[in-house]
Amino acid sequence: MGMLKEFKEFALKGNMIDMAVGIIIGGAVGKLVTSLVEDVIMPPIGLLSGGTDFSDIGMTLQEAAGDAPAVVLKYGAFIQSFVDFIILAFAIFMMIKVINSMKRKEEEAPEEEPAPSNEEVLLTEIRDLLKKQ
Repeated sequence: MGMLKEFKEFALKGNMIDMAVGIIIGGAVGKLVTSLVEDVIMPPIGLLSGGTDFSDIGMTLQEAAGDAPAVVLKYGAFIQSFVDFIILAFAIFMMIKVINSMKRKEEEAPEEEPAPSNEEVLLTEIRDLLKKQ
């Protein structure tokens, strides 16, 4: 029973849940960036470079022989993955920058002192009256 209790505490910690949400959102953002690069950015670049599809660019190192497939060095797919990475890294950088600026604003905001309780107000009035006498 102790091990089950420990696992429950571990799995339900706030950090663990935050991390799980971050991983899920990160996967979705990764798919979004991949689609942005493959479907929006690379086609115009391919058109400007003579209608080439970057994912198909490569150099055949060995032709297909019989049942053995051709050995191809696909550097076009690498270029596309590199552009994916740069865009994703920039998006994460911007998100972190926004989060850090929000934290700084929160830290710089002056904390308001809580209003004195009724008891404190009453004691202050009594003190002031005693000073006058």
